Amino acid sequence: MAERKKVVVTGAAGLIAGQMLPALRERYGLTLLDVRTTDREGNEVEGVQVVDLLNRDRDGYRAFFDGAYAVVHSGFVRTDDPAQRFWAELANVEMAYNVYQTAWEEQVHRVISISSNHAADYYEPLILEHKWDVVDPDKRALSDNYYGWAKETYEHLGFVFAVGRVNGRPLENVQIRIGGPRETDVARCPKGDLVRVRRALAVYLSERDLHQLIVKSIETADIRDERGVSFQIFYGISDNSHAFWSIANARRIIGYEPEDNSEIRFRDLIAEHIQAALERQEQG
Repeated sequence: MAERKKVVVTGAAGLIAGQMLPALRERYGLTLLDVRTTDREGNEVEGVQVVDLLNRDRDGYRAFFDGAYAVVHSGFVRTDDPAQRFWAELANVEMAYNVYQTAWEEQVHRVISISSNHAADYYEPLILEHKWDVVDPDKRALSDNYYGWAKETYEHLGFVFAVGRVNGRPLENVQIRIGGPRETDVARCPKGDLVRVRRALAVYLSERDLHQLIVKSIETADIRDERGVSFQIFYGISDNSHAFWSIANARRIIGYEPEDNSEIRFRDLIAEHIQAALERQEQG
């Protein structure tokens, strides 16, 4: 049996990592890192090692990166205090730098960074108001909030590492803008609110499609763009008929073939929303 590739997962006790781990455990030898060993519900996550990746002394955690083929970076600093949001997001940028730099120093082949659709969320209201059609990953990322700003910033930071001019050697980099990885969004929309329903249908990402996207982002040999830079931004959504984010590059570069479609998955709920919208219209 061939030796399993070593993959480091940061933020391993987080929500997105929890959805990824079943598929990753099957395929790779995992090193799981986080600042805690329990998930949001207080359940212990097997194998997590407590590490502070905000520490600028990278010698304290570089051994975890040694020999790794890839790093899946989903670590995240969270705050509920509006006055601290900028500083928390700045810390997230600093953490991304520490992960990229340590991966580069330890000869890691590729970093897959869990970004967010919010990196370009400025365009979304325009789309829902029929003033814009689709967001392509190559389109300039624009956000109107600190969370999205930070995501775009460490996407760009990943590009800096992928070009390799700063350090003299590139670090391959994939940024995945996660959409809506939940089964509850359509059900939670107010009955008959077809704008909210459209958004929920557009961004849906099933767990098995998430697994495929992550695995192919790790394993595809050649992810170079048309200029020869090994850097890609992929939107993390399923094969949704209502999608307004392009996944054409994910299909082309890594052979992403999503299996699920929100319009089919939630067809019964869609019918309920349409009926409620019609009844509201009839009532004037």
